[in-house]
Amino acid sequence: MSRDWLTRTPAEEIEYDVDVLFGPWPSAPADTGLPAVRERLRRAGVKRALAASTRGALFDAASGNAETFRAAARDIVPVGTADLRDALAAGDLLDEMTARGVRFLRLFTVEQGAEPGFPGHAHVVEQAAARGMVLLHDGDPRRFGPALAGRGAEVIFLDLHVYLLADFLLMARDEPGFRATTRLLSSPDAIERVAGTVGADRLVFGSRTPFTDLSPQTLRLRYAGIGADERRLIAGGTVARLLGGGA
Repeated sequence: MSRDWLTRTPAEEIEYDVDVLFGPWPSAPADTGLPAVRERLRRAGVKRALAASTRGALFDAASGNAETFRAAARDIVPVGTADLRDALAAGDLLDEMTARGVRFLRLFTVEQGAEPGFPGHAHVVEQAAARGMVLLHDGDPRRFGPALAGRGAEVIFLDLHVYLLADFLLMARDEPGFRATTRLLSSPDAIERVAGTVGADRLVFGSRTPFTDLSPQTLRLRYAGIGADERRLIAGGTVARLLGGGA
């Protein structure tokens, strides 16, 4: 039986998971309801989730944000979204988020068919950056990175695969706001390579719960060849700073 996170060692605990969704999803492989998602996170030793309702990705951003805001709790940090297909409406949504103290904006370019250079994508990015929000950005960092560079934006790439790592590191050397999650960094030395090249504060833990298994990801971070302070940054210290000190 999995242990509760309160009994885990510091090396096993994850303070923040930035890549969590809840709500209906076509052909989902697991129960995607919020109670089930919470239980999966608890069993894996994740204390807090930066979470967004799937409704905002698939149906309507405003109602999805409302559902996300209602879920806010000690263990759920709400993440807003805007519809890249209706970028003209983004300003009002972002104003509501900032009024509520929401710091993170998740962009669903895959589900909404947005490409780098599309006017709607550029507009939403500009509006978010002007409000000092942190972008949780899906898609290939090699394609979207150049479109996000030079704006002083804080960006966490959610889909950085280990095969793309060298290109990400080249961008991250010039863009201090570029970060990525650990989810797809599956090679034996990927986490160590990022920490040694641009610093451990450029990685954050993100699992894509409930659509992927948490165990390999928590184990990879636990046994990475990095120092305890670096591990704490990845497991939540950097996210806490981006949140302004905590949730």
